[in-house]
Amino acid sequence: MNSSHPNNSDLDFQQFPPLALLIPMLAAIVAITPLAIDMYLPAMTILAQSFDSSVTVVQQSLSIYLAGYALGMLTFGPMADRFGRKRLVIVGLTGFSIISTCIAFTQSIELFLIFRLMQAFIGAAATVVVPGYIKEVYGDNTAKGMSYVSLIMMLAPLVAPTLGSLILGVADWHFIFLSQAIYALVLLLLVLTKLKMPSDNDPNARSQKSFFKAYYTVFSRKGVKLHITSGVLTSFAFFCYLTASPFIYMEVFALDKSMFAILFSTNVGALMLANILNSRIVGRFGSKRMLTVSTFFGFISALGLLSVNLLGLSYHYTVAMLIPLMGCLGIMSVNADAIVLMKFKRETGTATAVIGTLRFGFGAIAGPLLAWFYTGTAVPFSALMMISVFLVAVCQFSQTVISRTDVENLNSKVES
Repeated sequence: MNSSHPNNSDLDFQQFPPLALLIPMLAAIVAITPLAIDMYLPAMTILAQSFDSSVTVVQQSLSIYLAGYALGMLTFGPMADRFGRKRLVIVGLTGFSIISTCIAFTQSIELFLIFRLMQAFIGAAATVVVPGYIKEVYGDNTAKGMSYVSLIMMLAPLVAPTLGSLILGVADWHFIFLSQAIYALVLLLLVLTKLKMPSDNDPNARSQKSFFKAYYTVFSRKGVKLHITSGVLTSFAFFCYLTASPFIYMEVFALDKSMFAILFSTNVGALMLANILNSRIVGRFGSKRMLTVSTFFGFISALGLLSVNLLGLSYHYTVAMLIPLMGCLGIMSVNADAIVLMKFKRETGTATAVIGTLRFGFGAIAGPLLAWFYTGTAVPFSALMMISVFLVAVCQFSQTVISRTDVENLNSKVES
């Protein structure tokens, strides 16, 4: 990672922390979400027994967490733009640490579910500001910074279940949430001492718009809606994979758990390699071109995925199609987000809230849709992923047509 600050020349680079510290710190802040979601998964049965409840009730805490996180992003996005990002990080990490401690000592399933909602809600205050910081540092190369953060953050869902299992091997489930509290507390101390960005002390960098006015600004900005839609559709395709992959590998193809773990890690590895590739070349080609090219190859891969499953071929062909598809989805995601963020100077928190809320909302319907189209094969899962990528292509084509029309209209006015 280059230690120089690749931002616009009008900023004093000496005011930024070194990138070798800043990027891992921002990634670690975002990682509180996958850690909170995945660390306690191995303890589901134990939690149900501890609360004298059923596993299905405990599993509802996942949906509750996602709902709380979406609500938190909607609430804190405009607040970050108006009151400053660092304040929100401090509030978010402090609240996350306190509530995680409360979860560790709770005695009832009702309180557990309430605290999980609160944990997600307050944690969003810290994570919603991260893309804004990335844009502040990387400027026109925002997609490069987003790739770095995504690359580091992807380690969290990989290691979180393992960490949870290790903790259960030496202690009970309470220590899973105590470890989350300690993690947030350590991050808070790091933020208080090391996170010093120019925008945190610059009132001119903050938005003066009201809560609803900030959201109106985001939705009314020209050239934003179709790129937000592209990002949401990309996320939906990814959630389809997350939801369906255990069933596809272990039920449809009758693979064991160890093979599933290997194949799942391989696909995550494809995402990580794609982010490395994007970080290396996006500065040369730009986010729009990277989004267009990755969408094209993503559609080819998705079409191949659907074809091999319609033909009933072995799992090797599904894996061969999924690896490039997941890589393309990774590049599509960071570049769609970067294009949206570049449209705003002071409303990056609000834009991030819109993106995050829509992504989690549409991601949540992947499971019900897959269940609705259930056939006992991998065809519905493949078809939904292919349709999602195709719709991204439609959005990008439509945006190109609109942009060309705007340019032609502008040229006509100039000539007249």
